Amino acid sequence: MTTQTIGLFEAKTHLSEVVARVEAGEEVVITRHNRPVAKIVPIVAADHDPAARRAAVNALLRSARGRKLELDWKALREEGRR
Repeated sequence: MTTQTIGLFEAKTHLSEVVARVEAGEEVVITRHNRPVAKIVPIVAADHDPAARRAAVNALLRSARGRKLELDWKALREEGRR
């Protein structure tokens, strides 16, 4: 993944081009007065494999078997109302 550095004015002026480059896999660092202030990176698609998701949930459930959270649900409810 390559990283490109551009100024804020250029990024604002050519935003659609910057977004197209990010969609193509580049990272873009935006600077203000030659100091980095922001980074635009591509979003990595989440894994939508239902079998993998189910296996992960089952593994979590197996590892938690027999353990208690030691939390009082009424206290948590009241905390959420504050």
